[in-house]
Parts: sequence; C-alpha cells; structure tokens
Amino acid sequence: MLSYHTCPLATLGGKDTGGMNVYVRDLTTALGRLGVHVDVFTRSQDEHVPHVLHDLGFGNRVVHVPAGPEFPMPKRELSEHIPAFVEGIKTFAAEKGLQYDLIHSHYWMSGLAAEALSDTWGGTPILHMFHTLGEMKNRVARSDEEREGAYRLDGERRVLRRVDRVVAATLAEQTQLEWLYKADLSKVVIIPPGVDTCHFYPIPSDEAKEYVGADPRRCLLLFVGRIEPLKGVETLIRAMALLRGRNACPRQSASLAVIGGEPNASPEVMNAEMRRLQELCAEMGMDDVILFLGKRGQDTLPYYYSAAEVLVVPSHYESFGMVALEAMACGTPVVASQVGGLAFLVQDGVTGYTVPDGDPQALCGRLMTLLGDEARRREMGRRAAEVAREYDWAKIAEQVLQVYGELAGAEIRRIPSRPPL
Repeated sequence: MLSYHTCPLATLGGKDTGGMNVYVRDLTTALGRLGVHVDVFTRSQDEHVPHVLHDLGFGNRVVHVPAGPEFPMPKRELSEHIPAFVEGIKTFAAEKGLQYDLIHSHYWMSGLAAEALSDTWGGTPILHMFHTLGEMKNRVARSDEEREGAYRLDGERRVLRRVDRVVAATLAEQTQLEWLYKADLSKVVIIPPGVDTCHFYPIPSDEAKEYVGADPRRCLLLFVGRIEPLKGVETLIRAMALLRGRNACPRQSASLAVIGGEPNASPEVMNAEMRRLQELCAEMGMDDVILFLGKRGQDTLPYYYSAAEVLVVPSHYESFGMVALEAMACGTPVVASQVGGLAFLVQDGVTGYTVPDGDPQALCGRLMTLLGDEARRREMGRRAAEVAREYDWAKIAEQVLQVYGELAGAEIRRIPSRPPL
C-alpha cells in the first residue's frame, strides 16, 4: 500500500490529512482482520518518528521511508523525491526478503511510485485510487493559487494509462474519469469507502455534549475537515449569519464548531484560509457563535458527531465525503453540498439534505428546517445510521479483496500470522 504524501497515522484536520488517511488506515486494518498482510509505505516527515510502526494491528506495518528532507513539504516539491521513495521501498523489501502480490497506490504521486516499483519487480499488478482529481479541483478553483499545475494533471493521466485497475468511490467519479481523462472504463471499478461502525456509532446526545463541553441549551452545528477554500467554510459562516436572530432553534440559540486546521498558530505560520475565515467571523460579529477548535483525534470524533444536531459539509468538491459517512454512522443528519460523492451519499430528505454549493441562503433554509424540527432530525438520524451500516468496512474490504484476487490471478494468500522477519 502506497500513501506517499501523507501518513495514515497523522492527526486529522491538517493541510494534507483527511479522508484519504482514514481510508488507508481503516482499509489496512480491515484487510488484517481478513488475514491479509499489508505494508503501508509513506514518506518520512519527522526524523523523530520510528521508521517502522505496528499501529494498524494484525502484523501490518506503516513504514516511513526517508525521501528528501524529513519534514512536510509543498506537493510540487514532493514530486521530485518520488525516485528516492521508490529506492527506499526496494531496499526495505530486499532486506526483508519480501515479494508483494499487489501494489495498491493512493493519490497520483503514489501511482507514479507504483509504476516504478512494478517495473522493477517484473510487472506486479497495480490497483490505484485517486481520492481527488486535479481537473475537478481546477473546475471549482476560485483563484490561481487554488489551481493545480500541469505537472499533476500530466501525472494523473500517466497513472491512468499505466495501472491495471482504478477504484472510483462513486458513479460520479467514474463519470469524471471518463469525461475529463478519457479513462478506459474497463479498468474502473466502483467501490465506496467504508466506515468503522465499531468506532462510529450513536452516543446519547447528553453524554456526548458533556464529553465535548457543549452547552446543552444550544443547538450545535458541526464542520469537520481541512481548512481550505475548496471546503466552502465561508458559505457556512454566511449561512450562520443568516440563521442568527431567526430563532431557528427551539433552544436558546445555535452555535457552530469547526474542527480542523490550527486556529491558534502564530500569524506568520497560520494557514491563509484560516486567517481569512477568522477575520470574516470578526467582521460579521460571529465570534460568539463560531468556535474554531483546531485538530481533533479520531477517538473524540464520535462524541462531536453525536453531540451535534447537524453535520454540515459545504464543500465545492468532494470525491466522496468521509466525514459525512462518519456522522451518519453516529446517527447525525447531514446537510451537504450537492457535489461529487456527497450527492450520492447523502439521501436528500431521508438522511439529511443536499443544497447547491456556494449558496448561503439555501444552506440556511435547510438548517432552519432541521433545527426547528426535532422529530425530523431524530428520524433522519435513525435512517442515516441505518444507511451507514451498509458501508461497514467488513463489507467494503471484501469487495476490495475480490479485486485484489482478480489482479493477482488467484485468491490473495491469507496468512494467519506474520512469520518473524
């Protein structure tokens, strides 16, 4: 398993940490339960972190490969160190005497590494997942800074030509691959991401609110994700401003908790979007309504999801929307932009609502509907949890494993325990 630019063990909410990290970590764990041994290779970003960790259980490892300076770097610069990453993996495999049945790469840079490894190892099959597409990001970009360069678009097309199979999270992503990249659809299989229903499940609201320190007299709205323009947090802030004073919540008032980013960083290192959003809140007099909480660990997220009346996902683009699925598993209805995978995952009027992206008025209207109707919220939350159970990782991992077997030409070997290396 290749996750070049971000480690599956990283704390969520940072610049390059999100749904893909969760996907790689949870899929690897689920495969371990099925008896499949996986080594996850990622670029080392901290010389003080051990290069090999066994945090995923079942004998499966995360291997931090030194490739360039061992600290976070811009993605454009990261692409220059892919050859060193490949050499590190080859050395590790040779020293351990390993022969891999399959390479499963994530994001386009890992796909380039997979190509080089496959060529070295005599054609090891490659399964790839993009997670996000540069062409789609450019279609919703609102400034030159948000646009992806030709180096990424060319890299994605090269990966598409080379790999043996591509996993698309939804029919929407499959259509985007066909439409924007002229992908060979015989290579594409649709398998959605999963959710760990042993970790994400409904917690009684009063217990969850006490745990996270939420005021039980207030309706709590929640955003979870990276702080970048693509995530549409500005739209949510403007919708909150419209909500204020409309008495949409039967309790005292509504507040918004924003999980992600580093809101207390010094001015010289603070994310530009975080700074802009905080300034917008101050200008609109929303400082007492919107709280930027920063990063939170996966162990606390079920409490936040369960404490919230609604999770809001106002993104301009999402290939799937992992946080929406996690919230649904916790019995929390979701109001999301009608874009990408969110339009498939959130069943409008059943598990929540979908609204046009970038439309604060529409978002405010749906939030008012939910906040003012507790019975509707409860019913949508119940249905959301029911739908989420169909995405349990135990079911999704079996689908992935079937593709592994097809690519390897036989059933993947399931070994009960890893022999000493």
